[in-house]
Amino acid sequence: MARVVVAVMPKPEILDPQGKAVQGALPRLGFTGVSDVRQGKRFELEFAGEITDEVLAEVNQMAETLLSNPVIENYTVSVEQ
Repeated sequence: MARVVVAVMPKPEILDPQGKAVQGALPRLGFTGVSDVRQGKRFELEFAGEITDEVLAEVNQMAETLLSNPVIENYTVSVEQ
């Protein structure tokens, strides 16, 4: 089985309150040196068979229409073996 991963992150100009909350909590828990945190989403899609250009095109369409909000988020698609 092949796996395609879609990683979705807020665009840099979009505020990320969840990331800021995590960033604020880290020092209180004893973790130092983190200068910024951005929180996103990860989708793992498993396919039976080979990952073709057609499959990747369909995954990109899924990412644009359902998995991300293109107004405020960017996404990347990668294949894991």
